[in-house]
Amino acid sequence: MPADRAALGAFLRSRRDALTPAQAGIDAFPGPRRVPGLRKEELAVLAGLSPDHYSRLEQGRQGTVTDEVVEALNRALRLDDVERAHLRDLAAPVSRRRWAPPEPPVRADPGMLRLMGALDHVPVLLLGRRAEVLARNGLLTAVLGTPMQPGSSFARWLFLDPDARTRITNWDDFAGAAVGSLRYETGRHPDDRRLAALVADLRAADAEVDRWWTDQRVTFRTSVAKQIDHPVAGPLSFGIESVVGPHDPEPVPRRLHRPARLTHRPRPPPPHQLDQHPGHGAISPLQGASTTFPTGYLHDLGTTTGLRPSPTVAPTFYNRPFTLRS
Repeated sequence: MPADRAALGAFLRSRRDALTPAQAGIDAFPGPRRVPGLRKEELAVLAGLSPDHYSRLEQGRQGTVTDEVVEALNRALRLDDVERAHLRDLAAPVSRRRWAPPEPPVRADPGMLRLMGALDHVPVLLLGRRAEVLARNGLLTAVLGTPMQPGSSFARWLFLDPDARTRITNWDDFAGAAVGSLRYETGRHPDDRRLAALVADLRAADAEVDRWWTDQRVTFRTSVAKQIDHPVAGPLSFGIESVVGPHDPEPVPRRLHRPARLTHRPRPPPPHQLDQHPGHGAISPLQGASTTFPTGYLHDLGTTTGLRPSPTVAPTFYNRPFTLRS
């Protein structure tokens, strides 16, 4: 079975197992049930497919998956926008997915760096597709308590550094969503060997990552609020948002965009206590790495009053192409 079709089958199976007949709005077929989710035959009826056709899809034996079948499965499984986009990626024709132009070296987009410079009063992080750090300002390092050097991996810090679990008090929620984001990226880029190697390393090193990966959850970036336990500022809360650049060619789900809101109001620390952090306000771009994504999208890292008396938005910039699909 081709690896990409195996991924399609595993995702369909996981969504089918998670949807009961009652949730799907149908009467359960008679006979004993081994799991509470839909049977293959029930899902086939809901999607208007023959049982044999659906079985081939789930077993990875169906080479061609039409747009009409994908849309029928989207409706039958009641997928959300992110899951719909992921299913489209997994069902894409193999010939179309296997070709990709050579990737030029990655670099921090100059426009993103200029915008970061204008936002030196909030934590800012510029990431590549594989969550590699391209640039960050000093306030970001003060909030997260790590240098987060350009060229390092935000994903490896999040999952493999014990300090990340201490600093992010809702680590389970945030990290689980981050695994779903990695799954979304692997669906879009199934032949990205470095991305696949990153996922394999994280799964081997952490049983929780492996469990989250196995459950097939998919998210677009991490839209889960981040709760920070800062040793100086105290408890901080960040609401995650996404803002997509208008000239970026890669589509993303539309419903991810919602207004940023203040989620917590901790007591501000004396300004000099954080201003003493080395590199405060500085931008450190990565030079000469291995892939590039010439435009970017803005991912709002959060809303906090922990570092200033009034609410501010703390963005993370992902240096990769995206745009809205009409």
